[in-house]
Amino acid sequence: MIFAAIADIHGNLPALEAVLADIAQRGISSVVNLGDLLSGPLWPAETAGRLQPLNLATIRGNHERQLLTLPREAMGLSDQYTIDVIAKEHLNWLATLPSTLPSTPAIDGVFLCHGTPQDDLVYFLEDVTEEGVHQASPEAVTARAEGCDFGLILCGHTHLPRQVRLKDGRFIVNPGSVGLPAYTADAPFPHHMEAGTPHARYAILTGAGAEWHAEQIMVDYDWEAAAQQAARHHRPDWAHALRTGLVNPDTG
Repeated sequence: MIFAAIADIHGNLPALEAVLADIAQRGISSVVNLGDLLSGPLWPAETAGRLQPLNLATIRGNHERQLLTLPREAMGLSDQYTIDVIAKEHLNWLATLPSTLPSTPAIDGVFLCHGTPQDDLVYFLEDVTEEGVHQASPEAVTARAEGCDFGLILCGHTHLPRQVRLKDGRFIVNPGSVGLPAYTADAPFPHHMEAGTPHARYAILTGAGAEWHAEQIMVDYDWEAAAQQAARHHRPDWAHALRTGLVNPDTG
C-alpha cells in the first residue's frame, strides 16, 4: 500500500497545487489530509474550492474547530481573515469533517489526528518548555499514543516533518506543513517552530499492518508569490516565514 499525507495547508494555494502535482507525477492516487486547511492571510476561499471536489480523507485541525466554534472577536488574526472571506458553503463543509479518523475505506489500519488522538492543540512528537522546543522522549510519545492501537498514526499541527517508531512497532509520522514552514505560538510557553526552508512538505507512506515506512518530501513552489500575498494582507510575519522557513526575530 502506498499513499500520501498532507497537513497544515493554511490557505497556501500555490503550495497545495505544487504538492498535488508532485503526488500525481509519482502515480500516487490516495491522499489523506490532516487539518488546518484554510486559516491564514493567503487564499482561504480558493483553497477550500480546490479541496472540496477532491473528496480526500480529511480531518479538521484546531483552526477548523476555532472557525466553527469561536466568536470572531475571540479568534486570532489568521482565523479572523479566513472567516471574513470564506463562503457559508465552505464553513458547512468544515463542519462535516471529523476531528480524528480511524482508517478510511481506501487505507486500513491508519489513524489520522491533527495534534494527538485526544487533543488537537497538543504536540505529539515535541515538548515545549521555558527553554524552548525539544524532541519528546519515547516515554512521552508513548503516553500520548495510549489506546491508539494502529500500526501507523499520522499527525500534523507542529509543521515539522518528523517520524518516531515506538518500541511496540507503532509508527508515528508528521508530514510537515504544505503551506507554512514557520510560526510562533504562546502556549504552553512562548516558542517558535521552524522547518528551516520555504519548501512545501508532505510525506509518502508505504507498507501495511505493522510494517510502515515514510519518505519526507520537499517541493519547490513560488513562495515569493505567497509571501507577497501575506504582505498585501498586512502580515509581515507570514511573509518572512514563507520566504525563509524561519521566524523573523523582529516580529516573532
